[in-house]
Amino acid sequence: MRTRTLLTLTAAVAALGLAAPASAADTPVLTTTDGAAVAVGDVLNASLASGTAATFYSSATGTSGISCTSSAFAATVTDNPAAPGTATESLTSHTFDTAGCTANVVGVLGVSGITVDNLPYTAAVSSDGTVSVTPAAGSVIQSTVKLRTLLGTINCVYRAPSLTGKADNADNSISFTNQQFTKASGSSLCFANAFFTAKYAPVAKGGAAVNVN
Repeated sequence: MRTRTLLTLTAAVAALGLAAPASAADTPVLTTTDGAAVAVGDVLNASLASGTAATFYSSATGTSGISCTSSAFAATVTDNPAAPGTATESLTSHTFDTAGCTANVVGVLGVSGITVDNLPYTAAVSSDGTVSVTPAAGSVIQSTVKLRTLLGTINCVYRAPSLTGKADNADNSISFTNQQFTKASGSSLCFANAFFTAKYAPVAKGGAAVNVN
């Protein structure tokens, strides 16, 4: 009887020892700050971090271009594997409220619209915090900027093959810094390149901030 009891105890301890690593390995790439897994089909939302602006400047070091104080995105989670790994999302909405946009480009009176075209895009979020945004096969990331000028409204179309950002659990943010777009069409008032910089925080699911593991 004693031998049988010792064997049973040994088996139970071994089972517990094996279960702990399995549980840790099951932690997905995306969780809410309370540790709950983000499920496939969940929608993540974020607006610009408080006190920041999204900018489209004509150079990576300059301040000439467009600045917007209101922007937001929404993305649906399509895969959330165990960490370390890469979660994927479908970026279905990316908007700019032009009521909060200003332009300091010579000859431009204001901004009447910024549209993100060719959605949805795929966003891949890796455990190291790298965020990659890519278009569908055969497409491009594209934004159409409508500017008011003395001669009327002009359309400036900008394109990029992909975007790279960084996720940070310190404030549950995603940041993009000087991501280069190239003018595809538009008048001479449209600058040749647009460098996009923005910080979105907190990225949240139903009001719960999201961490990257």
